[in-house]
Amino acid sequence: MATTPVLRLLSLLFLLLPLPLREYLSASQHRRNDANAGVLHPIVLVPGLSCSDYEARLTKAYQPSVPHCGTMKGKGWFGLWENTSDLVAHDYVRCFQEQFSLVYDPAINDYRNFPGVETRVPNFGSARGFRYKAPLHPEYCLSALRGALEKMSYRDGDTLFGAPYDIRHAPPLPTQSSEVYSVYFKQFMQLVEHASKKNHHKKVILFGHSFGGHVALEFVWSTPLDWRKKYIKHLILVAPTTAGFVEPVKNLVSGTDMIYVPTATPMSLRSMWRTFETATVNFPSPTVFGHEPLVITKQRNYSAYDMEDLLTAIGFGDGIEPFRKRALPKMHYFQDPMVPVTCINGVGNKTPLQLIYWESDFEKPPELVYGDGDGTVNLISMLDFDQKMYQRSGKKKQFKSIKLDGARHGNIITDEWALKRVMQEIIEANRISS
Repeated sequence: MATTPVLRLLSLLFLLLPLPLREYLSASQHRRNDANAGVLHPIVLVPGLSCSDYEARLTKAYQPSVPHCGTMKGKGWFGLWENTSDLVAHDYVRCFQEQFSLVYDPAINDYRNFPGVETRVPNFGSARGFRYKAPLHPEYCLSALRGALEKMSYRDGDTLFGAPYDIRHAPPLPTQSSEVYSVYFKQFMQLVEHASKKNHHKKVILFGHSFGGHVALEFVWSTPLDWRKKYIKHLILVAPTTAGFVEPVKNLVSGTDMIYVPTATPMSLRSMWRTFETATVNFPSPTVFGHEPLVITKQRNYSAYDMEDLLTAIGFGDGIEPFRKRALPKMHYFQDPMVPVTCINGVGNKTPLQLIYWESDFEKPPELVYGDGDGTVNLISMLDFDQKMYQRSGKKKQFKSIKLDGARHGNIITDEWALKRVMQEIIEANRISS
């Protein structure tokens, strides 16, 4: 917000006051902030897919496709996806794509790193431990929200925490293995317990945006019920990717710009993106989208029931087995989180509903047919999640659904009017007794 002439004048007048008086007034303000902090419940932020930083370490087992990609071999941990301008400056984009890729292991039905590559997500626990990689949008990745929370007297490491995750992997079903998430969920539980203990054993608010909402919900599902009741105050989901939608199909077929790399195009990053489990985990659910055509070509149409055929048609037959064994079962799994939940979605925006590749040329961007939603997630997916929550929560006071007309998927936590509404719900979650 721009500084008004009146505020500038007040700032100047404040500087003219005697030093003891200035110190007294400043101390009074800090006391008020401390008082506010005393009534706040700690909050853990779970950001969207484009936010986590990555470090890598290349072991002796790493065999680079070109010699240049082995320059960091044996030199310890280095930033793989942090300062993305370095990827271009050091001619490392091709190496990044190789070292950031995953490999599906059918023997264990799980994903692992490219052979010889170790990765980690740094700064777990800090609300400042993740950021959007494109410099033109510093407000993304919950930065604007974090600033608003800090104005409420939230403080990083005290009442405000962050839980960045490996964006390539998806939370597993209880019957599925996931080496990455078995570690991450354990860290998440420890973080929640630490946040509660640090704040006089207050319950903790969990806040997830976009895929971070998906992760936060799955985390709650993974915890024992007694633990949830002891530690979780409220679960706030903003634009969560919880019921599948059409956009991921477009991203898989034609590439995505969610992995920001200067000079790279969605198509140039497509082969890497297809190795991620997250590339297919949010595919449209057949029970939600039915037999309506989602991908249209001259030869045939593909509904949510035909995604395996589509994978074959686009030349990604290697994706069929992991899709069938890991992604598809998740579309039919849902349970009551058994904690208070608020879900906030944007509506009233043109949102991809059908993709037209008329000549079956999947190397070109599709023509789009739009429906309603937040510009990314379809309205039908939001309503399906609402219906499931109302059916399973029993008491409707345990679930609250809010639709913001005109709020878009990413801007719902950056546009001032929408962010203000989100903040109202965080304030409300602090007030509600539990």
